[in-house]
Amino acid sequence: MTEKEKMLAGETYSAVDPELILELNETREIVRSYNQLPPSDRKSQLAILKSLLGTVPDDEIIINQPFYCDYGKQIRVGRHFFANFNLTILDEAYVTIGDNCFIGPNVSIYTACHSTDPVERNSRREWALPVTIGHNVWIGGSVTILPGVSIGDNVTIGAGSVVAGDIPSGTIAVGNPCRVIKHL
Repeated sequence: MTEKEKMLAGETYSAVDPELILELNETREIVRSYNQLPPSDRKSQLAILKSLLGTVPDDEIIINQPFYCDYGKQIRVGRHFFANFNLTILDEAYVTIGDNCFIGPNVSIYTACHSTDPVERNSRREWALPVTIGHNVWIGGSVTILPGVSIGDNVTIGAGSVVAGDIPSGTIAVGNPCRVIKHL
């Protein structure tokens, strides 16, 4: 298996593999171009997003600039998606976001995992776990979503939360660590 195939399969891989580094740099160039577009140029923004992301619906989505990601192709967004300023997605694994999702400013979604053992971590070997966000989800500003998390449908995540575990459908969840405070 290539290092990318290992990465996408959730296996340990070399984060400094030359092919992965090349792909990261190519993506950063595309992201830089996206972030430099005039905010009023929605047509060009959508064209770049369609070439950058893995799945983009035909109807318009909005990702306010600046936006950052590692690979782009592992990000799948649903219809009527809106993300505010400074969305960061480290998409070493798949990030799937459903229809009618709203993401506040300064939200980070991480899939990359690193060892807590310093010697192992310094080897630059890592693994990745997917993140899934259901339909009709609102993620408040400055939320951090950690690797392997699934958020159900019809969920609100309160601002500033750190989502380290799964959140069931039909709930409001807040805090660090993020916990359900209300069932809808």
